[in-house]
Amino acid sequence: AMAGDGGAYRLCCSLLGHQQDVRGLARSLFPGGGFVSVSRDRTARLWAPDGLNRGFTEMHCMRGHSNFVSCVCIIPPSDLYPRGLIATGGNDHNICIFTVDHTAPLYVLKGHKNAVCSLSSGKFGTLLSGSWDTTAKVWLNDRCMMTLQGHAGAIWAVKILPEQGLMLTGSADKNIKLWKAGRCERTFTGHEDCVRGLAILSETEFLSCANDASVRRWKLSGECLHMYYGHTSYIYSIAVFPHCKGKFIFHFVTTGEDRSLRIWSQGECAQTIRLPAQSIWCCCVLDNSDIVVGASDGIIRVFTKSLERAASAEEIQAFENELSQASIDPKTGDLGDINVDDLPGKEHLKDPGTRDGQTRLIKDNGKVEAYQWSISEGRWIKIGDVVGSSGATQQTSGKVLFEGKEYDYVFTIDVNESGPSYKLPYNISDDPWLTAYNFLQKNDLNPMFLDQVAKFIIDNTKGQTLSNISAQFSDPFTGAGRYVPGSSSQSNTVPTADPFTGAGRYVPGSASNVVAPVGGLDPYTGTGAYQSAEAENIYFPKKDAVTFDQANPTQILGKLKEFNVSATNEQKLTEDDLIILEELMSATCNMSAETPTAQQIQTLWKAVNWPEDIVFPALDILRLSVRHPTVNENFCGEKAHVQFIHLLLKFLNPEGKQANQLLALRALCNCFVSEAGQKLLMEQRDKILTQAIEMKSGNNKNVHIALATLMLNYAVCLHKVNNIEGKAQCLSVINTVLEVVKDLEAVFRLLVALGTLVSGDTNAVELAKSLGVDSQIKQYASVPEPAKVKECCRFVLHLL
Repeated sequence: AMAGDGGAYRLCCSLLGHQQDVRGLARSLFPGGGFVSVSRDRTARLWAPDGLNRGFTEMHCMRGHSNFVSCVCIIPPSDLYPRGLIATGGNDHNICIFTVDHTAPLYVLKGHKNAVCSLSSGKFGTLLSGSWDTTAKVWLNDRCMMTLQGHAGAIWAVKILPEQGLMLTGSADKNIKLWKAGRCERTFTGHEDCVRGLAILSETEFLSCANDASVRRWKLSGECLHMYYGHTSYIYSIAVFPHCKGKFIFHFVTTGEDRSLRIWSQGECAQTIRLPAQSIWCCCVLDNSDIVVGASDGIIRVFTKSLERAASAEEIQAFENELSQASIDPKTGDLGDINVDDLPGKEHLKDPGTRDGQTRLIKDNGKVEAYQWSISEGRWIKIGDVVGSSGATQQTSGKVLFEGKEYDYVFTIDVNESGPSYKLPYNISDDPWLTAYNFLQKNDLNPMFLDQVAKFIIDNTKGQTLSNISAQFSDPFTGAGRYVPGSSSQSNTVPTADPFTGAGRYVPGSASNVVAPVGGLDPYTGTGAYQSAEAENIYFPKKDAVTFDQANPTQILGKLKEFNVSATNEQKLTEDDLIILEELMSATCNMSAETPTAQQIQTLWKAVNWPEDIVFPALDILRLSVRHPTVNENFCGEKAHVQFIHLLLKFLNPEGKQANQLLALRALCNCFVSEAGQKLLMEQRDKILTQAIEMKSGNNKNVHIALATLMLNYAVCLHKVNNIEGKAQCLSVINTVLEVVKDLEAVFRLLVALGTLVSGDTNAVELAKSLGVDSQIKQYASVPEPAKVKECCRFVLHLL
């Protein structure tokens, strides 16, 4: 052991300042050796080590939340903020960002629909937040970049992993999810109750703690390596010692609802420290290995192994006296089942304990007292009197869980004798009338009961309320609203054939169109000669949509007629119909003076609704026609767009025919030529990208090229409107698709899309870095042929 290392942890100091429960702690970078605490009293406080009396001094009290503050994390230093920033999350749904030297927030992040209860920071200024609205959000500076959706309950714990683009979330739905570049890669199941805390052990392992009183150690690959038991109730927080993350030794600390802080070494609980408060909400480990804990009594306590930093004998005695006077409610189960009659007297304390933290109950003059064995001191320390029942309906700490969220009270309401009873969750900060109204709405109960229910709440909370409640109220039951991205309106002319699109031969009955490059000196074709090493970037940002224009109308119509024979009677096209479709092809392929007619468009709609095995020639006509402004407006405009998108997405089914997948993707790409199509595809971006990404799993290179082109066209639109959440979504999809695509033309288009998304946008550059895009594309910087792949790749890497 180090010099002055006393082997066991003992009290270093108790810090008073917060008026209510301390809910979150984080060690600070500035001042070094200090930490930040946050509390239900709506404040955050910065504490600096005090050289004189081994304690800490409160440097600042930061205010910015209109409700409880429940979590805190430190954002590492950047060029702009060399001393880092402090982020706090609150029950007012907001995240406040503070500098180290100001008591008012630098800015506030709004976006969550319910309490923010967990924060974690990553490289390049990224911040991950978890909320009771069941989502986690990724922020960069002052903007929300992406929303992680998939949990069925509140997200109580979040962590950004050391490897770029990887994130963990733990939820009231008992699951932990691993996210890569914004998509759920894996779900870890095993905990039997709400997951409350996460801690990173190494690049491949992490720990979790939960309301099931267990700690689990996991591999990122999915397996649970170990389970640790010791706590007798909910475990609220877990922290790893900073200097020993590694394969062989790991020490960690946990705190929970059983009034204890536990120190674990090599998987064993090495020491248990009881505190004179019921809920030990949070802990953090300082650089010198001292442990800071925050509890429901509003006091912060620091424990140390160092004999130099230990509190004086008087202070330790005062702490033990306070502990011995605590009253323990047997109903919490902290001490197991208690039968008062069977308990021994005080003489039982003459026998030493067998392990640290062991508890023993004795009866002294009819009173039941609880003692705990301390190995380091070789004696029994009194940890409280066991009382019958506290008589209080509920601890003041708001620990009643309902649907995975915390409330001050959860009442059971019987509306009539025979019917079911209903649960009504309530926080002191809520409006009783609004709560009663929402409760009646949610359970379809008669609004007549409003006065009665509100009066019930007021009577049973003895009128406790908090002053200056913010007017903004959110129903605790509603889940997250869906973010609808702003639509982009931009003018665009119908482009002529771009050298991007290879010339394709229509091969009836097969989807493997042979794509040959168009000749000429356009850089996209790879035939231009670039000698200079400092080639000019002619690849991005791309300004116009890339379309699929190659067609052989005679072959397409021939195939359509051949399939028409096998169509059922109600689906068969008449001779007139076939002539009409031929006219439509001529009007849209030659861009002749004739405008496609309503009748032609109606006939096309009939044909594209053919059965899956014969529909592809009709889809091909759709793919070509939708480039015409009239057809584009018809299908993508307000009237018909719902059925149109529904039809195309139906074909983006991994089990479906490849020819249909290919032509549906190409039709979506071609929609981007007109304003109506761009507007529709931007509005339906979530739906379309969720379906389209499924197309990555096939191994057809033409499908991959079409998918890459779709992403490129989205990038072109997003470059114009600069919608960062949209860019984040596209970066995430591109990153995911790059993992599987082999075809270099598809890779090239994805690289151009990347370049277009991040050009001229520092936020997008930072986001791409934090998602690990650069490591994903490095391999293409050395591809010998075609030259355009490596050149474009180098330009993108240069931006990152």
